[in-house]
Amino acid sequence: MNAYQDDCYALSCDQRGVARLELRSGKANILGWAEIRSLSRAIHALRDIAGLRCLVIQGRQHVFIGGANIKDMLELEPESAQAFIRELAALCDSVRELPVPVIAQVQGWCLGAGVEFIAACDIRIAADARFAMPEVRLGLPSVIHAALLPRQIGAGRARAWLLSGQTIDAAKALSWGLLDEVVEAEELDAAVENAIAGLLQCPAHALRIQKTLCNAWDESASLADNIALTVPAFGATFHYPEARQAMRDFLGRNKERS
Repeated sequence: MNAYQDDCYALSCDQRGVARLELRSGKANILGWAEIRSLSRAIHALRDIAGLRCLVIQGRQHVFIGGANIKDMLELEPESAQAFIRELAALCDSVRELPVPVIAQVQGWCLGAGVEFIAACDIRIAADARFAMPEVRLGLPSVIHAALLPRQIGAGRARAWLLSGQTIDAAKALSWGLLDEVVEAEELDAAVENAIAGLLQCPAHALRIQKTLCNAWDESASLADNIALTVPAFGATFHYPEARQAMRDFLGRNKERS
């Protein structure tokens, strides 16, 4: 796959194995039935790209994701509401379960489902961004991948934020731990490229194994279970010649410095 697009997104992958998914769902990148299904198909299709190293997801300059489509939700009944939110959860899971690192390049507004979406990403870099979980103000609870927030930003902070529906800026999101880096708008592309460069310096198999472990740690409350998961993963690493080569390269660099 070199490039593909529809009304919801533009998707490309360069020679380095860096895929870019640009969200183009109207002016506000609202997620309704059609957008959720289209984006899910696109992200799942990335699994078939040989040599995929990472995915960058970005929105428009003034909005990353403006939330779920309220017009679609107005038509929901209890059963169809569950079907809708399951499909939105599957979209977030498609990002979280993609075997390579996913970078969210966030600019502008990121609301509701948008916050849940970036919570499922691995690295979050932003400029001129605003974040809110306004569902309670619309008579709805924050659900699905909002469940990641207590671990990402702290249980008390997540509770207060979800109950208030308040808007926060990028600086506060960074201090909370929702973001990994905040830069000026003109520096955003360079900051993302810098993050990509760091990922490309790592053997691909190591990043894939590490992401799998991070996801597993999120899903278990037991420290002992989480530690036990790492032992076979560590052993499996030694099936890859790249692991030994990376260690030899490290020892060689240190010998040159001494």
